[in-house]
Amino acid sequence: MPAPHTQATVTPGVFAQRFSATRRGARLARLLAALQLVEWGCPRGSEHYDAVTIVVAELAANAVLHGLVPGRDFALLLAHDDGRGVLRIEVSDTHPSRPSHVLPALDEDHGRGLVLVDTLAVRWGVRDRLGPGKTVWAECVLSTRAGTPGPGGPPAHESEPGEPEPQR
Repeated sequence: MPAPHTQATVTPGVFAQRFSATRRGARLARLLAALQLVEWGCPRGSEHYDAVTIVVAELAANAVLHGLVPGRDFALLLAHDDGRGVLRIEVSDTHPSRPSHVLPALDEDHGRGLVLVDTLAVRWGVRDRLGPGKTVWAECVLSTRAGTPGPGGPPAHESEPGEPEPQR
């Protein structure tokens, strides 16, 4: 006789690392995030794997390009809650300016990073951090061999109080 159904155990996982605020640091952040996803059981090349690695790459690239303060690093935090099927991605830098979410002109070859984040993440936002700077965060659905994806929904940007809503 089969055992009665029990609720899945929540097994949160955390990965945190500081990186040099260089293009090499941004590439390394994406690579280590991808390796961590595989370790958590997310199959390489799956839809969730690809979405998360793109979000990490875009947020890390923005931290290097727009959040650069000479001599300062940026930080990456991945917090995985397998029970909910959610991965929170946080990239923190020391620059005080917040990202602008403005659609670029069609003939521009840059400026679409946050559009990708907005498309691939369930929700994302920006918050001040202790000390100088800010944290840009995103939450993505992440299923692994051990868990199932949590509730999805339309992409949403969440602003801190007083922050203008992004243009769409």
